[in-house]
Amino acid sequence: MRMSRRTFLQRAAFGAAAMALPAHRAAAAGRTPNVVIIFCDDLGYGDLAGFGSTNIRTPNLDRMAAEGQKWTSFYVAGPVCTPSRAGLMTGRYPIRSGMCSAERPVLFPDSGSGLPPGEITIAEMLKQKGYATGCFGKWHLGHLPPYLPTRQGFDTYFGIPYSNDMDAQPEAKEYHRRSRIEAGFQPQHGWWNAPLMRDEEIVERPADQRTITRRYADEAIGFIRQHKEQPFFVYLANSMPHIPLFASDDFRGQSPRGLYGDVVEEIDYHVGRVLQTLRDEGLAENTLVLFTSDQGAGKSPPLRGGKGKLSEGGIRTPFVARWPGHIPAGAVSDAFCSTLDLFPTFLRLAGAQPPGVKLDGYDMLPVLTEGAASKRTEQFWELRGQRAARVGNWKWLVETRGRWDLPEDTTGELYDLSADPEERHNLALQEPAVLRMMQQKWDAWMREMVASEDRGPFGKVYFDKLGYGNGDYRLDE
Repeated sequence: MRMSRRTFLQRAAFGAAAMALPAHRAAAAGRTPNVVIIFCDDLGYGDLAGFGSTNIRTPNLDRMAAEGQKWTSFYVAGPVCTPSRAGLMTGRYPIRSGMCSAERPVLFPDSGSGLPPGEITIAEMLKQKGYATGCFGKWHLGHLPPYLPTRQGFDTYFGIPYSNDMDAQPEAKEYHRRSRIEAGFQPQHGWWNAPLMRDEEIVERPADQRTITRRYADEAIGFIRQHKEQPFFVYLANSMPHIPLFASDDFRGQSPRGLYGDVVEEIDYHVGRVLQTLRDEGLAENTLVLFTSDQGAGKSPPLRGGKGKLSEGGIRTPFVARWPGHIPAGAVSDAFCSTLDLFPTFLRLAGAQPPGVKLDGYDMLPVLTEGAASKRTEQFWELRGQRAARVGNWKWLVETRGRWDLPEDTTGELYDLSADPEERHNLALQEPAVLRMMQQKWDAWMREMVASEDRGPFGKVYFDKLGYGNGDYRLDE
């Protein structure tokens, strides 16, 4: 029987047995490690200097990687915002919680639901182990009160509850109609009426996005200082570089890459501020800091494709980890890992029991600290007819005619990512046995997802749209 969230958390609060870390990795002074996740929105794989960019300067992330490590085969749970963030927060495929839909791939301001209350989040688990929990930035798992971060385990929230381009005003819509690029890259303050919230109250509308990156960092830094005497979990989820792009006066016009570069360089600057705060407060050696993105940019060179697609550019993201004295400095790892793996990793760090639900991730602490092999050998995706599977170094992919169209052919493409991470050489004809194996594995995964628990009002239509016959899943035209 599936344990309810309330029952599980009540039991956890009364001291379920812990999974202890080895003594040589125990936290200083007996404290469990702090955790900081710095998330970006629509940052491309190659948009950091350490991942290949030649015209965006990211010295703080470069230093973070030099003091820690970067991973080159790190994946997200979905190529768009809501499913990706659901996977991060729950350690579960977003299909399980209904956080992907055949009608709309993400939540909108008129959506009436969000992450189901029965889901257990990272914040809820860490809170039960004495962590202070703060969410600063974009949430996008439900903007109505029952679904806000403060109802999902966070002590406090400050941010825009959905994408910064939502609640567009008539001026933005008209400009967007004439030139989508200009609307995103030459925006005007006030064109979007997105709300800025503190906890569950709107404190500014429209949110002044010209200063939003700095203010998110300010709030996170203040939270760290306020809670430095206890373990803390900070989720700093930048609204940028999702369009419309806004940079503060100190950064606008400074990057060789133009406004997009200005935005990324400002994010990098505030990453540096967070890391310096940890140093100043004597917390650096007891804080695991992770940096990544929710999906790729519109284009994510050198990888193929980008946001909204299941090619590598949509689901493979830059990943940097830092934990002085625990993570070997300067390492570069090609270990196959995912945002789904963060939840069980944090459970291990906090000495917490796994929740009474199916998790789709693995503890990657030995990979981070010892260079051990990743336990992840496969991952699967589906988005409105697009399908993908990675098994070992093989990648199976069914793309669509356009960004959201249904596939013309479900045979798919096959790539050997060890030799071809840019997905240029389709091996489907040369490797029919591998192709069939990949299709069968994806099919078995989807069978499990169909049999999974209730998905709530946002996701229930998803499987109403799926037809099942002879082992193949197809979306109704």
